[in-house]
Amino acid sequence: MTKYTGQLIENRIFIHDIIESRDLFSEGYYGKPLGISKPKSFDFDSQLVLDLIEGYYLFVNNKLNIIKNNGKQISLKEITNICKRQYTDFEVKYIVFENLRDKGYVVSPGIKFGCDFAVYIHGPGIDHAPFLVKVLKPSQKISGVDIVLAGRLATTVKKQFILAIVELEGKSIKFIGFDWWRA
Repeated sequence: MTKYTGQLIENRIFIHDIIESRDLFSEGYYGKPLGISKPKSFDFDSQLVLDLIEGYYLFVNNKLNIIKNNGKQISLKEITNICKRQYTDFEVKYIVFENLRDKGYVVSPGIKFGCDFAVYIHGPGIDHAPFLVKVLKPSQKISGVDIVLAGRLATTVKKQFILAIVELEGKSIKFIGFDWWRA
């Protein structure tokens, strides 16, 4: 198994080596090639930029070493604390990210759609993300208006809006998908 090396810079992880960048991207569309919005192939000449949650997933799965600016390797405790500061309810969001990635989906940030994740079946540039996922804990409330707003946005961009409700104990997830019908 190949182990990659990335450098933590603020809230992103950079894979500086171009060959490693290409290889990691080709393994499952991890990260984004710097300066290339929609790469058409794996043969690009750019560093790869990972979101923290992607880097954490690869780190936990023993596929990524993360170093700091001083060249020292980051520990699991350090990267976990960094992620907890960066993401609200990191543990809950990570459970959903991990579940979807382990099932073979490509998961990217959904911030531009007002949700937690945009989820692809094949990968960016190959297909459009058919799902927008909002992660909640069972104790969190979501209003009917919020569901309608999210559903309308998802429908407008031809995606399905999904709530992922996570039970921390047992790490169980209930996925609830909304389909919108026009009369």
